[in-house]
Amino acid sequence: MKKLKERWGIKTNFQLVIIFFVFSITGSSAVFAAKPFLSFIHLNREQFPDAFFWGGLLYYLLRISIIFPIYQILLVCFGWLFGQFKFFWGFEKKMLRRLGLGRFLPEEEEN
Repeated sequence: MKKLKERWGIKTNFQLVIIFFVFSITGSSAVFAAKPFLSFIHLNREQFPDAFFWGGLLYYLLRISIIFPIYQILLVCFGWLFGQFKFFWGFEKKMLRRLGLGRFLPEEEEN
């Protein structure tokens, strides 16, 4: 735990517990929140035939690609609700830069 706290710049075990809690509820909430959207756009498993392997794979790839942005938004929102906005916003910026979307973020000021 000490290495993780140092890596993330966290000072207390309580803060670490809150961060783990936010990660856990965000995953479940993203899948739950995506269900109405997936129904709205009529994306369900029955539309992808089981006759060949690619049907199921394509369905799950589409589903994950829809759930992923919902997860990212909820992660920052739940982080804010639990008082960890700074940590999760930094986490999101780092992830977006790794995905090649850093050009949409404001430039970092050098200290």
